[in-house]
Amino acid sequence: MPARTKARKRAVDVLYEADQRAVVAGTDPGRPTPVSVLAERITDPGTQAALPEYAVEIVEGFAAHAERIDEVLSSFSQGWTLERMPTVDRAILRVGAWEVLYNDDVPDAVAIDEAVGLARSLSTDESPGFVNGLLGRISELGPSLVD
Repeated sequence: MPARTKARKRAVDVLYEADQRAVVAGTDPGRPTPVSVLAERITDPGTQAALPEYAVEIVEGFAAHAERIDEVLSSFSQGWTLERMPTVDRAILRVGAWEVLYNDDVPDAVAIDEAVGLARSLSTDESPGFVNGLLGRISELGPSLVD
């Protein structure tokens, strides 16, 4: 598995964990954020290897633009609110949307293909098509969506 593919998977893991832990914490002001979970994984990776630099870049990049990314995902996910999406799909879409909108080093087609691959391996049978369609639409509108 290529290094960036592994890094994307690890970024999805961090975003997924932050989402799950935030649900458990509810409205607690000390609830976990992607950046706080990232910091925990950097200082104590547990049984996993240290986080790749690109995974850190993805999570920090998402966190810096989280409100806009979630707004874009919500606007273009016809019939699905972010809250209604499976948590893993939401994490994959956040990684893919950050790459499409904010990372000029990765071609949109590569970002979308990688996100579809993650959805194929981590989520439901319907998820790859949903991820592909949503990120494809965001890619088409790309620059006009960036704040």
